Amino acid sequence: MLVPATPTRIPLVLVANAQEWVSRSLESVLRPAGYAVLKAYTGRDALEGARRGTADVIILDSALPDTDVLVLCRALRVDPAITASTPILLTMPGPLGRTQVLDALRAGANGLWGQPLDTEEFLLRLEGHVRAKLDADAARDGGLLDPRTGLYNARGLERRARELAAQVDRRDASLACVVLAAQTDGSALVESLARSLRATARGSDTVGRLGPGEFAVLAPDTDGDGAVKLFRRLSGAVVGLGARVGGMGPMPPLGLRGGYDARSGFRTTALDPAVLLGRALRALRAAQEEGSDEGTIRPFVGRPTP
Repeated sequence: MLVPATPTRIPLVLVANAQEWVSRSLESVLRPAGYAVLKAYTGRDALEGARRGTADVIILDSALPDTDVLVLCRALRVDPAITASTPILLTMPGPLGRTQVLDALRAGANGLWGQPLDTEEFLLRLEGHVRAKLDADAARDGGLLDPRTGLYNARGLERRARELAAQVDRRDASLACVVLAAQTDGSALVESLARSLRATARGSDTVGRLGPGEFAVLAPDTDGDGAVKLFRRLSGAVVGLGARVGGMGPMPPLGLRGGYDARSGFRTTALDPAVLLGRALRALRAAQEEGSDEGTIRPFVGRPTP
């Protein structure tokens, strides 16, 4: 029996078969083994279900109506909504020939199964496919995190900016990005600063690391004034952090400089929300270049339009 990678992660199998009794038969095998099942009855339904349902496994029958299953398999393999690690299995009536197996593999299928189905072998091979898929998902998701701090990295922040922008657009609210930096020496200080920022930010905020000593906070439902207040709160939380981490005599308080940008209406303006990160970072750079005092935060100021 399959043991899911996490207690809350139940692998989803999309079963595309025009025969309801065959779908039910497969479902009676899959559900007791720990899988959730989504059924489709045409090639179009299978394609839409695979895109919409984030299936972990796709099982296509060769007799889907008005569908060349090999063409459908190729279409699924190149669809950007379906990861390359998603296993696609084909089923067909009767025993299999070598040519049929090779054609299925060339179309991008991970396997071809004939009838009668050896359910024990099928479940064992399916478990291997699913574990490999979930491992690939975890590795891909891990690519969104900074390994030292566990916060989002730049790529993860960009993704979160787009997700949060979609949420605030529905509420006609603003999304702010605050980028802040401190002179940090040593990994211990970086990690302590990361923990302090994460503890001080709101539960709805997203905290990430952009560079060696640069961090970003994405704050939904926050305008420009709110971004400044957020920076002040974060700055107050890290005062004296350097001395506490150093532990070797007096050290100057750890001060931050920051930059921010806040916008709303991303959908109507067609502005990529990830742009907020670059704008806030440029505002921080301006504060650093002009030699502003620690505790200073600057807004993003775009170039004037001629």
